[in-house]
Amino acid sequence: MINRLLSGNEAMSNVDTAWLRMEEPNNLMMVSGVMTFEKPLDYERLKDILRQRLLKFDRFRQRVVDSRLPMNPPLWETVPELDLENHLYRIKLPSPGDQATLQQVVSELASTQLDYSKPLWEFHLLESYGKGSAVMARFHHCIADGIALIYVLLSLTDPSADAPTITEEPHADKRNLSLLNILYKQTANTLRTVQQVRDKLIHEAFSILGDPSRALKLSKLASDTANATLRLALRNPDPQTIFKGPLEIEKRAAWSQALSLQDVKFIGKATGSTVNDVLLSAVAGGLRRYMEYRGESPDGINFRAAVPVNLRQPEEMGQLGNRFGLVFLLLPIGLNDPLKRLAELKRRMNKLKDSPEAVVTFGILHALGLSAVEIERLVVDFLGAKVTAVMTNVPGPQTPLYFAGQKINDIMFWVPQSGRAGIGVSVLSYAGKVFLGVITDKGLVPDPDNVISGFYQELDALIVIAKKPRCQAITKAGKPCKNRTKADSLYCAVHQRQT
Repeated sequence: MINRLLSGNEAMSNVDTAWLRMEEPNNLMMVSGVMTFEKPLDYERLKDILRQRLLKFDRFRQRVVDSRLPMNPPLWETVPELDLENHLYRIKLPSPGDQATLQQVVSELASTQLDYSKPLWEFHLLESYGKGSAVMARFHHCIADGIALIYVLLSLTDPSADAPTITEEPHADKRNLSLLNILYKQTANTLRTVQQVRDKLIHEAFSILGDPSRALKLSKLASDTANATLRLALRNPDPQTIFKGPLEIEKRAAWSQALSLQDVKFIGKATGSTVNDVLLSAVAGGLRRYMEYRGESPDGINFRAAVPVNLRQPEEMGQLGNRFGLVFLLLPIGLNDPLKRLAELKRRMNKLKDSPEAVVTFGILHALGLSAVEIERLVVDFLGAKVTAVMTNVPGPQTPLYFAGQKINDIMFWVPQSGRAGIGVSVLSYAGKVFLGVITDKGLVPDPDNVISGFYQELDALIVIAKKPRCQAITKAGKPCKNRTKADSLYCAVHQRQT
């Protein structure tokens, strides 16, 4: 429940406070996104869009201020007469204005802290990008998580180029919520256990300490989550690789060319995997190839990626703030065979679907927001040692959208590398295409384009495998493979290679 003080300022939630405090000069807690357009955007129309649609969310008119009361959370303070000129900037890209040029500018902005004297968001109109332009949006993570910010971005778009800047509110809400309901249905199925326990646990997180009767009612659930918490705490730190180490201030951002979502679905159908399994496996293969490129052996290496999981219900999709947990996926980097790696990643991902880990991490973030800054840093250090990367996969709208009168050609976003991870990977599908974005610490991974090159190679290898006939293997006993008629062709293909 939102707590409003007598001053009219709004208290920041505990989870949002945790993300605010997690920021450091060399690890900024920003969610960033880039959209590209084949034709130039009109600056004044863009400004009108932000004024009429973005600022309808009160949060974008508010800045963060410290509470004058000790031990109280920070406050959201409304800025009177907010000036859009302080949040919308025009930058002309230097020649040649290609993707490499755009990536350089985006990297510089991703390394620049937002101004805490103002509401914590900015838009940058990047002109002379080829014959068109690009837009970069930057939001502090304390405002909202990635799912909520997708709602914000969708609320800025139109289904056609000639849509009016100002739309009737009910129509706009209905249109955007229909897109969001699709998003929700796709993400809500990722963790069955989260569906079962979140209604009981999210609002109870860390509140049972003062209510023994409530603790008894939740004893079984508490046992499950306590076990998950203990397993999380007892995990060994990730191995020391080129992806781990002290962070610098400068970041490097890169993204792929548009890939065919149909190709990814084809691989998934042929191997009995989900789109998410295929994409994350290809990312793991790309990281393996990058280690080899840098002269480091990946054999036998497994390290974890923190994967955000949406905990919102459909009716909460329009609300800002942070409502997600994290699961920690152990990436099978050490497996050289693309198909065996996909099979193993699928197995591990399926195991996570029955884990309450996302709810546990949400509770930890809730508790961190109540803790002293020093305690939060100790916990972040402790958990950060067990994570090497942050990975997120968001299924976006599959119909083309328009922004400020121009069709969105490509779209990509990055989440912050929480826990002081050195690399963040984001996968976004949009209008039948898939985009991979990588953001890295310059000192650890100065050339993220090479990670993306490895991702391309892994997808190509999986497509070749997927086009092979279904399992016709003969077992060592001389009998046909008993799995040849099963739908789970992934197992068959792996078995075929082993026999």
